[in-house]
Amino acid sequence: MAEYETLLVERDAELPGLVTVTLHRPEKLNAISGRMHRELQEVCRELADDAEARVVILTGAGRAFSAGADLGGSASDPNRPPLATLQAERSPLRERLRASQGNRTAAALEGLPQVTIGAVNGLAIGGAVVLLACLDLRIAAATAWFSIPEVDLDIPLTWNALPRLMRELGPARTRELVMTCERFTAEQALAWGFVNRVVPEGEALAAARELARQLLAKDPMALALTKSTCAALADAMVPAHVTHSDPDYLVLARLLAQERGGRGSTGG
Repeated sequence: MAEYETLLVERDAELPGLVTVTLHRPEKLNAISGRMHRELQEVCRELADDAEARVVILTGAGRAFSAGADLGGSASDPNRPPLATLQAERSPLRERLRASQGNRTAAALEGLPQVTIGAVNGLAIGGAVVLLACLDLRIAAATAWFSIPEVDLDIPLTWNALPRLMRELGPARTRELVMTCERFTAEQALAWGFVNRVVPEGEALAAARELARQLLAKDPMALALTKSTCAALADAMVPAHVTHSDPDYLVLARLLAQERGGRGSTGG
């Protein structure tokens, strides 16, 4: 596979059929930049045409899975992510396209034909939780923790996250976590069904590889058909497309932040 600036993509020499994708911006706690969005989408396009890859692990480099959407950068940066600054370009369609990149990344991960495993080696915040919700299985280190802080940042949770979280956590728990923005632990995530297993610190990736080993020993067609049927059932439960206006919500949030700023408010 191609080399990337924000990702490490490795085919496993010991386990043929396993591909590990590592979010690789450890100095930024693997924050999801515009470039990372594009590279994740590119990797998913390659994997969609890869009949040899049967299991994909997604993990993070260093001490974090991911700190979520990268809100830094300047308006002149071509890789500027959504909501990076309060000064949006004066092109509504360009802003709408930029605001939809999280939706596209989430859809690309969820649409992979391979069985996907999240190895949560550390903190997972905001958009990182959304990406994990797009995966089939999740293993977390005991010291990992999760947070969905968007409402506290005066922005709605988008990226088609709410349908996916409601599938995984149920409506009541999703409302609580998204509205209160309270941090939750790996053990809580296990009790609520968001992660499948909790393992000691430093062992998330090894445990994910062992799970991949078990899956790779199964009949390829039986596993592939089970994956696709489960995906169809999940979409029938709560279709992701019901939040089709998510990009517009992000654009609106930016416009409201600009208006508050114009009135001297420090909010947004």
